[in-house]
Amino acid sequence: MRLIVRQDYDEVSSYSAYYVKERINQFEPTKERPFVLGLPTGSSPIGVYHKLVEFYAAGEVSFEHVVTFNMDEYVGLPRNHPQSYRTFMWNHLFKHVDIKLENVHILDGNAENLDEECRKFEAEIAKLGGIELFLGGIGPDGHIAFNEPGSSLTSRTRVKTLAYETIMANARFFGGDVSRVPKLALTVGVATVMDAREVVIVITGAHKSLALAKCIEEGVNHMWTVSSIQMHPKGLIVCDEDATLELHVKTVKYFKSIEHVHHSIIGPHNLGLQGNLLRNMIDTNQTAKRRRRLMLQSLLNNDDDDGSNGSTLSSSDETEDIVSKRKRA
Repeated sequence: MRLIVRQDYDEVSSYSAYYVKERINQFEPTKERPFVLGLPTGSSPIGVYHKLVEFYAAGEVSFEHVVTFNMDEYVGLPRNHPQSYRTFMWNHLFKHVDIKLENVHILDGNAENLDEECRKFEAEIAKLGGIELFLGGIGPDGHIAFNEPGSSLTSRTRVKTLAYETIMANARFFGGDVSRVPKLALTVGVATVMDAREVVIVITGAHKSLALAKCIEEGVNHMWTVSSIQMHPKGLIVCDEDATLELHVKTVKYFKSIEHVHHSIIGPHNLGLQGNLLRNMIDTNQTAKRRRRLMLQSLLNNDDDDGSNGSTLSSSDETEDIVSKRKRA
């Protein structure tokens, strides 16, 4: 799992939108081979959507061959209701880009048979070969989609009763009147999200810092359903500084040091978007090798609390030994 820390909501939104744009472009989708994208609603992704609209307007991305599946929808709320998630998606993204109507999949909270609606949703995902990338946000209690605390980590798309805290949090969208907030929703399951080939979670704000800490520093727990991302081979969390307030300082330094190594020592030109190595790192230039060793030594010494004397590294083997020891620690 990767954790990317940015300064604030705007920087998180820009990074996440750029990431989605690049994944779509690198995939090179066609009509026969579309890019299948899972999408959330709520306050977390609004900045991401607005930035994606900007990328589209600038000709940097197209949604013509993108197929989307939204995470959830309220039960009993009319499709055209101002607070329905269908309305939300059209206002913030879909009506501003070239996505085709038939490629948009949003659960119908007014379906005659809700269970059948959920089964059809899962079947449509499977028919397309699964979701390539699932973008998500979380609630303050660490729920992903409407998978409230206590949800099964093997759950699939289903009808879900909303937790009291979620109802209270969503009351702001209904004029502060709790009685107007729907109490049921259709939601993808935890396993539906985690079956995607890549999962990107956006977490911002101090009010979500405890959830991030539970997700990063503790084990997988159905009371914090976002923690299931720990088990994903390509999980990415993008958060702001405020969201890291409950993390240990050393945890934040560790993840920031990984990004520093990627950019300053390995070099962004040697890395793919997902952090994968694009080519073998064989340095024939001795000056470049020494510069890499010195930069790594400086990084490790600044990050350590063990009283390291900061002596100069004499060989690449020694450098690798230090990195290996830190990984085992």
